[in-house]
Order: sequence, then C-alpha cells, then structure tokens
Amino acid sequence: MNALPIPQFRVFTGEQIDAAIGENKSAILDTVEAAYRAHNAGHTVNPESQFLRFPDEQRNRIIALPAHIRDRDGDGDGVTGIKWISSFPKNVERGMPRASAVLILNDATTGYPMACMEASIISAARTAASAMSALRCLANNAPGTRQASSKKLRVAFVGAGVIARHVAECLPLATLPIGEVTVHDLNNDYAVSLATRIGQHLGYEARPEASLEDTIRAADVIVFTTTAASPYLENPDWFSHCPIVLHLSLRDLAPAIILESYNVVDDIDHCLRAMTSLHLTEVEAGHRRFVTTSLPHLLCGGEPPARDRPIVFSPFGLGILDIAVGRWVYDRLVAQQAPVPRFFYDMQRA
Repeated sequence: MNALPIPQFRVFTGEQIDAAIGENKSAILDTVEAAYRAHNAGHTVNPESQFLRFPDEQRNRIIALPAHIRDRDGDGDGVTGIKWISSFPKNVERGMPRASAVLILNDATTGYPMACMEASIISAARTAASAMSALRCLANNAPGTRQASSKKLRVAFVGAGVIARHVAECLPLATLPIGEVTVHDLNNDYAVSLATRIGQHLGYEARPEASLEDTIRAADVIVFTTTAASPYLENPDWFSHCPIVLHLSLRDLAPAIILESYNVVDDIDHCLRAMTSLHLTEVEAGHRRFVTTSLPHLLCGGEPPARDRPIVFSPFGLGILDIAVGRWVYDRLVAQQAPVPRFFYDMQRA
C-alpha cells in the first residue's frame, strides 16, 4: 500500500474569508444552489443538528451541523465537515454579534481534518444566498419560471443585525426591481444604522420604521432576522396582502399565520423540529400538510406556489450549505495559506 502524504492543517481567518466572499457573492449563490440540487438528488448526508443548551441560560445555545456532499459523478472526493455555531443573544447588549462559529473541513480519503475556518461569515453568506435563491424562485424570476412583474417591490427587514446586513447586500442578486426598503428593530438605532447602510452602499431608498404592523402591511417582501425564541406575531390579517416572507429566524410567526400561508422549506424534517414556527404548527395541527414544497425541489424545476396567499420560506439552515461554501473558500485560499507546522505530531502507527 502506498503511503499517503502527511496530512496538512490550515487555519483561515475571518478577514481572509470576508475578502474572498465579499468579492464573489454571485459565486456563493451558485455554490449554495448547487448544494441544494445535490440534496434534492439524494447526494448528501445531513444529520439532524445537535443543540447544546445551558440550564442556567436557556436562550444560549451552541449547535453542531455535520454534513457531507458526495461527488455527483463518483470521480471526486466530495465535501465533508462540521459547523459549530453559538448563539448568545446577550452578546448584542455587549456590543458584539450574537453568533460566532467555526467550520472544520475533513479530508475525504483519510478523515483527517484539513482546515479550520472562522465561520460566522460563511454562515451569514450562505443564509443570505439561500434567501436570494428562494426570492428568485418565489417571485417567478428564476430561469424556467414565469417572468416577474416590472413593479418595484417594497422590501422590509424585521431585525437589523448581521444576517440582515448580509441579506441586504445580496439583494441585487435577486435581479428584481426593488423600490423602498424599510427596517424595523426593537432598537431603533440598529434600524437607522442598517437603513443608512442600505441607502449608501446599495442605492435603494431606505428608512427605519418604528411600527412593526406598518412595516409588515406595507411590504411585498419581508425578511425576518430576529433573535426571537418563540412566536410573537399572531394576526394573519397583517399578511393578507400576500407578501413573500423570508422567515430566516424561524420562530417569529404563530401557527395561525403558518396555516394561512403557502410554506416552503429547505428540508421538511429539519424545519419541523427545535420549536420552530413550523414545528409548533405541526404540534397544533397534528399534520404536516401545510408544507407546500421545498427550495431544492423548486431549483430542480418544481412549480412555485401561487400568489393568492402569503408565501413563507422557512430555511432551517442545512450543514451542506456551510461545507459547500467552506470548500469554495478553501479552494481559493489554500495556495496562499501555509499549513500549521507539526499540527499532526505523532504519526507513527505502531
């Protein structure tokens, strides 16, 4: 048996990853959509996310997302890895982002870890790309679907943190006509900051909005990126104008709203757990028939829902997206990043 080279381990910083992703948002969208298509074709292994919770701090959690994407043609190694992401909401009060994360990629031949990456940027980028992919499909503007109206869409953000910023920066990828953008946050300073950033960097007319009801009722597209632990929106009438709802924070909407909507998921088994709005709806309704379709199915030619009800996209956030984007980053940075010397030290089998 031929001896394999000694495994190499590299570490990639957030600064490196931000530079790589920031210059290639379209490529990240393509990478995320390819991962979704692989998932639809059965070419992935995506176990349930594992939640580590703390008895004295119930809102805090750290989640492990292991995943594997096998090579479609059988002549490559595929991608394997795990994201370890924490959510500590009180970090916001400390002036820090709520979430932090690392991503480990593993060599498919030996199983040895080959890279560690700062992954909060990867996580935010793949979430934003997932949202834009859904918006393109659901607004009937994706290849092979009906063309969208030329009417300018009113976009609203509920929650003005890091994820909202990444989604806003990706709005041009939706290739949709966008008019006014409004931002609502419990902390109005955050809403003002994000609205200002959107106006300065993207050129959209953007403003903060103090009223949550007015924010929702006036929008064609609503992006939820809050830290809500349980539903706080209960009135389906607020959504009677049939908006597209990108429910990225997963726990904002009460079952009454979910049941009045078309519901699109990334993976039904993942979305209907961990006390998400969809999970609570299943418990209340006793069935899953309120789930209409999935984004992977739409990307493989499925028909999008009609526009006679609200459409709610609830992505649990699959680990395959993180490892796909992580591998994309690795392939672009590996040549310029030296391995950690002697990271693997005792390599003698006997």
